[in-house]
Amino acid sequence: MKRPDGFDPGARHPAPRGTERSNPKPRRSTTASAPRPERVTPPRPGSVGLPEARPEGAARSRTSAARAQRRIHGASRRETRPDAASRAELRRAARARRRFERAEIRRFTRRARNRRVAFAAVGGLLATLVALVVVAVYSPILALRTITVDGTSRIDSAEVHAAVDGQLGTPLALLDFGTVTRDLAVFPLIRSYVTEIVPPGTLLIHITERAPVGSVKVGAMFNLVDPAGIVLQQSAERIPGVPVLNLPGGDTTGPAFTSMVAVLVALPPELLAQVDSISASTRDDVSLVLSGVGQGVTWGSADDSARKATLLAALIRLTDPAQPGVFDVSAPGNGVFRPS
Repeated sequence: MKRPDGFDPGARHPAPRGTERSNPKPRRSTTASAPRPERVTPPRPGSVGLPEARPEGAARSRTSAARAQRRIHGASRRETRPDAASRAELRRAARARRRFERAEIRRFTRRARNRRVAFAAVGGLLATLVALVVVAVYSPILALRTITVDGTSRIDSAEVHAAVDGQLGTPLALLDFGTVTRDLAVFPLIRSYVTEIVPPGTLLIHITERAPVGSVKVGAMFNLVDPAGIVLQQSAERIPGVPVLNLPGGDTTGPAFTSMVAVLVALPPELLAQVDSISASTRDDVSLVLSGVGQGVTWGSADDSARKATLLAALIRLTDPAQPGVFDVSAPGNGVFRPS
């Protein structure tokens, strides 16, 4: 039966644009499908490029294939194997690397050894110093066994030795020099002293005695004094070898005593030995009396005492020592002798 026109929706009434289905159902094709390709089996390793073996020569083909594969692998190994020069270069580089590593190890270990040696040396030195200090301080090897006194003329050195022998047996490093000073302070004739330690057990005491400048009569006694006015000796009789200082009241602290001492110190030894006495009431009226016939010297103040001493020595050489009179050197540039 023939279908009437108008009932074919695909031919008579096409779908409006924009209303088509996004995924239309594919129509079954009535065309015959293409034949599927045959499955190709890949050749086994080692059989690349070899012809297909016949059934009767399969074992022979496998042997030939193995040989061919070994030849291929051997050729590849020969291509990747380094030649003799390359191997020698590698060995040299390895040896150089080992030498460098050994040198670095020695360098770092040498520095560590040097540090250890330095620390050991410093530690040994410190230990030695500590041992020496301990031996010097506490060991009886360096104890005081001998005391020697020199520089004395008016002082008895045996008395000085007896005063400081309490230090005997004491280690030299522990000697009490404050005690030594107190022991020597009882000797007024000692002006100064110096101690010297002579290992292993000797103490030297160098004494400088006070030099007497004259004797001061105080009452019926004569006091031997030094330039500082320290009484060095007392005697009921005049002390020979030194001039007599005629001071009002025996005051050794006033300006008159200072002026007389300055004059006596400025005189040369040969001229000082001729002075019998010296007098002053103020600092500007110093006068001397020479031994012999009693020649006098008008000195004046203690200023320019060195020039006055030179002038007086010249006048004495020009004058008869048996001629009484007075030397006037109060003006250093114009000295005169006035006979009496």
